[in-house]
Amino acid sequence: MDAIVSWSQAHAAVVHFPIALTFFALGCAATARARWLHPTRIPLQAATDYSLWGAALGSLPAVLSGLYLTHGELIGHGTLRQHHQFGWPAFALLVGMALWRALQPLPATRETQRNYLLVLGLLAGLMAATGHWGGRLALASP
Repeated sequence: MDAIVSWSQAHAAVVHFPIALTFFALGCAATARARWLHPTRIPLQAATDYSLWGAALGSLPAVLSGLYLTHGELIGHGTLRQHHQFGWPAFALLVGMALWRALQPLPATRETQRNYLLVLGLLAGLMAATGHWGGRLALASP
């Protein structure tokens, strides 16, 4: 009997949640930085943090389902290797940033917010590259 949802479909479904939340967090952080002197800065910073925490939590099912699909292969070859070369640093940076923001009280200084925005931009770039190679991997699979 065929499964209603395959593991590859489940993996594809759960990876979009952390990706979307990371890009939403980047947008909130950029807006907070641009509106530094406006009172909406603090709620935007909080929205950034909540989105990042949600992305970090949502990345766990994505990583676990990916490990299941690759039978625990951490690096791989070819397209899978490219996917993992961006995915593992993205995962580590996402979890690290979420933990750091959980320990760093608001409001952040202007310099901290600038650095946070830069690292968040790097994270979004890593996630985009991971998604690109994951998409190529999915299209190559039967």
